[in-house]
Amino acid sequence: RVAVTYFEWAGIHHQQIIVPWRLIDGPESAGGFAADIARARYTRASRTSISGALLFGMPLFEGSGYRGLRKVIDVSGDGVNNNGQMVTVVRDEVLSKGITINGLPILTDEPYLDRYYYDHVIGGPGSFMVPAESYETFAAAVLRKLIMEIAAKPSEVSFE
Repeated sequence: RVAVTYFEWAGIHHQQIIVPWRLIDGPESAGGFAADIARARYTRASRTSISGALLFGMPLFEGSGYRGLRKVIDVSGDGVNNNGQMVTVVRDEVLSKGITINGLPILTDEPYLDRYYYDHVIGGPGSFMVPAESYETFAAAVLRKLIMEIAAKPSEVSFE
């Protein structure tokens, strides 16, 4: 079982909960959650504040109504942090709260975004990322990433 919420983010002042916290405990609840996300209206914004997304996501765990074994923020995006606080400072604050950050960079506009996520965004015990080569492969990458997270057996992307 896993408790999840879904929020959309862009610039420093653009974060919005799309699907509130809910428990996924089988195919029916997973399908309902996926359907709610699919029905959501996609909003495009001009800035990218990964730090803003992390600051928005960090306190959501406290008000979730759930107490889990792990706390994970998944960050999906197509650009580097170009708005708000320095992402590494905020990442370190999130990590200090015992929250892991995983990533799903979309490489369409910035082909080396996976390296940026590796160096500046992801962190914490078992952290990893799954890059999506394009918007067309995004859904498959999300599914793969969620399976890896729920199974808690991620294969790490390494740039060493």
